[in-house]
Amino acid sequence: MLTLVAPPNAGAFSVNLRELFASVGARGKESRKLDAGDAAASEVILEADDLAQVREALKLAMVGQQLDWCLQPLAGRRKRLLIADMDSTIINVECLDELADFAGLKAEISAITERAMRGELAFEGALRERVAMLKGLPTTALEATYEARVRLNPGARALVRTMAANGARCVLVSGGFGFFTKRVAAAAGFHSERGNTLLEADGRLTGQVGEPILGREAKLSALNLEAAALGIPLQETLALGDGANDLAMIEAAGLGVAYRAKPVVAAQADARIEHADLTALLYFQGYSQGDFVTD
Repeated sequence: MLTLVAPPNAGAFSVNLRELFASVGARGKESRKLDAGDAAASEVILEADDLAQVREALKLAMVGQQLDWCLQPLAGRRKRLLIADMDSTIINVECLDELADFAGLKAEISAITERAMRGELAFEGALRERVAMLKGLPTTALEATYEARVRLNPGARALVRTMAANGARCVLVSGGFGFFTKRVAAAAGFHSERGNTLLEADGRLTGQVGEPILGREAKLSALNLEAAALGIPLQETLALGDGANDLAMIEAAGLGVAYRAKPVVAAQADARIEHADLTALLYFQGYSQGDFVTD
């Protein structure tokens, strides 16, 4: 199944799919539209002996096209478990960077965050370094950061609530902090959340983070544990993230998706969302616009 999703006002689609399929020995069988609104979402069922070959042809053909696409087996594409990163994925910011702004250290801390998300620094060490720089910051800055800076990314609420309404378990797993994951999980409709703990004393941050730190391997472990608890294979799971600490779970999930991701993550994901909003993940699973739960 090939799913194509373009945001409103995207440029014209200039790829001849019939010719592309024929060039790699594949054949489109049937197609249907998934979205009757301003955005364009459609899917094509195809026959192919070698999906990897079709995928490589699509990667080349889709360069410069203003749309997102996902090629996957037709069977089992509607997932029963969603594991999602929080910062810069479900929400619009990196909470630690925004918290640092209240200490006048956003530029310095954001630079470390960027290197860690690109995989240039070990996540755990980079987190400890950044938190140490915030020692003495009043804890009131946490609430101020959440209220002033944190917003759900477009489509996040519909993604989570639609999957949940259709029987999927939805879990927010973040290398960020529990103060934020609890609030974001409630706002988006996740069933549960996991995050790190900022230690505090006398109304101020101590500059330390609770151990063990939830990083790359902990996210993978969360995927495995949640799937085992549901009694489902990893093929029936979906993992979503943007940074290097998300890569292990993205690679292990049945469908691993990179959202506005760092190059190291985008290169390894099964699909990427670079243009559309997070409802693209619903289209990838075969949901139509009329199926979306938005309340």
